[in-house]
Amino acid sequence: MSSSQNPDKQICLVIPPSIFLLDERVFFPLGILKVAAVLEQEGYVVHLVDLSGIENYEEAMTDFIRSSDVATFGITTTTPQMPTAYKVARAIRAARPESKIILGGPHPTLVNAAYKKEKQEGALKRSSKSFQQLLDVFDVLVCGDGETSIFEALKENAPRVVDADDPKSSLFLKNSDLDELPFAARHLVDVDSYHYSIDNLRAMSLIAQLGCPFACGFCGGRESATFRRIRVSSVERIVEELEYIYLTYGALGFMFYDDELNVNPKNFVQLMNQVAGLQEKHGVEFRLRGFLKAELFNEEQAKAMHRAGFRWVLVGFESGAPRILKNINKKAEREDNSRCVEIARKHGLKVKALMSLGHPGESLETVQQTRDWLIEAKPDDFDVTLITTYPGTPYYDHAVQHPELPGVWTYNCPFNDDRLHAYEVNYNETADYYKGDPDGGYRSYVFTDHLSADELVNCRDKLEKEIREKLNIPFNPGAPSARYEHSMGQMGKLPPHILRSTNFSEAKPAETL
Repeated sequence: MSSSQNPDKQICLVIPPSIFLLDERVFFPLGILKVAAVLEQEGYVVHLVDLSGIENYEEAMTDFIRSSDVATFGITTTTPQMPTAYKVARAIRAARPESKIILGGPHPTLVNAAYKKEKQEGALKRSSKSFQQLLDVFDVLVCGDGETSIFEALKENAPRVVDADDPKSSLFLKNSDLDELPFAARHLVDVDSYHYSIDNLRAMSLIAQLGCPFACGFCGGRESATFRRIRVSSVERIVEELEYIYLTYGALGFMFYDDELNVNPKNFVQLMNQVAGLQEKHGVEFRLRGFLKAELFNEEQAKAMHRAGFRWVLVGFESGAPRILKNINKKAEREDNSRCVEIARKHGLKVKALMSLGHPGESLETVQQTRDWLIEAKPDDFDVTLITTYPGTPYYDHAVQHPELPGVWTYNCPFNDDRLHAYEVNYNETADYYKGDPDGGYRSYVFTDHLSADELVNCRDKLEKEIREKLNIPFNPGAPSARYEHSMGQMGKLPPHILRSTNFSEAKPAETL
């Protein structure tokens, strides 16, 4: 179906840049590609503008608009992507003022969840301001699952907010829905421009289950059913998607982007066994990676994972300090974390330890305890970030204004007298709070009663450098942003790594298989 035949059934979906990342073209977001898949299924012509890693992304967006007649745009965004998403929306509005701009993804979902909580409690605070900032820029907000709610947003009389973040809503996906929905429209992405690999094998990502039931203070979506409620595809459907990706794109590596793969231990082992069977069927060996919950990890899971092709696992240990683990509400103790590394190593699995500084009560003593634990546990790789407080996290949603410091919000730990203080951030404009260059490029927007923002940055940088030297773990360099190039005055089609449109002929099995 051509856009000229049915101009009302075409839409441009936009992936904004993630300028806070060292390398943007590693994983493409699956959420917006799942929305694209259901749109295609209903006969829409979908144009995907992928601006990941594009330095002059506003210019690229403007050129697409000038060379097309699309009047409806859907943008996905996380909280760290909001500054670029905002600029993309501004470019769309400037080039095509009459356009309809829909915003979906984690950020509007988290802001909406926090806003609803404030309304329920009768005390409007920061979230109401952030919520209004979104309504000032975007025509429709899609909050929660987008696969069904996108069609509500596309209606001529669509509400300003399509709220699918409610288990009672028909728009909230159930387990059975996950099995019936089409696979993500990966054919709309220039897959070859992404360069993720596992053990030198071409790799792609997938999501087997949605949600995490835990309530860690730093984690987004703790007030959102979309992010808290576990929803799982059947084992058969997950294996079917793995086989599809292998046959279509020739990928032998797979990154599971589930919050925690082993939240459902019984199903997890069953899945690993069937993934191993899939490899036997095709006479190949896969390499897999994914995230684990430390205190739920056991020997049976480790054996099944290695058999299925796992050689690396990622675990959010966060801290080596018992007090901080309690303050986080992590549910895992230092001993659980050490045991997790030991079990993994015993069964041939390498561990990347995901660590963070800046939690309530963080001090020089707790930083030292994290240092000591890393040296003792000897993970094969690690990452240390600085905590930020953004909508949807308990650190943000449960904070109150500081009684003395203007523009500062304070989270009071429910377990003791520890506190975390955060400077107010305009998420439409600021992204460097999330993650920076590990070689001296971090900035902290939080501080504790013991460590200032600058001291937290210094502690993070020192910890990163010292542990890498002691454990002989090199830094991982990122890739610089590319520039979108075109001849001045010539508005031709954007190159394939930026623009893809519906073309089912592109989704075909690799000829080499």
